[in-house]
Amino acid sequence: MAPGTRGRLGQRGEDLAAEALHRHGYRVLDRNWRCASGEVDLVVSLGDDVYFVEVRTRRGTVVFSPEMSITPRKAERMDRVARAYMGSHATSGEETWHVSFAAISIDAAGRLERISFYPTLGAEPLELLPPG
Repeated sequence: MAPGTRGRLGQRGEDLAAEALHRHGYRVLDRNWRCASGEVDLVVSLGDDVYFVEVRTRRGTVVFSPEMSITPRKAERMDRVARAYMGSHATSGEETWHVSFAAISIDAAGRLERISFYPTLGAEPLELLPPG
């Protein structure tokens, strides 16, 4: 992969996920929020639910799906980052927060194949492909 290609692909995936979630009624609260425990790609809300979204984007004929990249260690780090975010932001106390992820697949020609949003790590995905 050419230098910078991975970063551009990741940024494109984050943009696609943010747009798709927004189209489905989610409000983007933060992007690329960082703390001592790590970073979260997107923080979105829907009603009183706050979702900490790790975005994983894969392109072409990659052997591993985006879902396979969320390891138990990664899930633990995401949980720590979510706790830090909730502790550092004024909230009503009514919110429920979730560690989530979005899996994005792009074909070798650069066309979007799917956007799957997992509201929690063990949940069934919501398919968020754009209309058309």
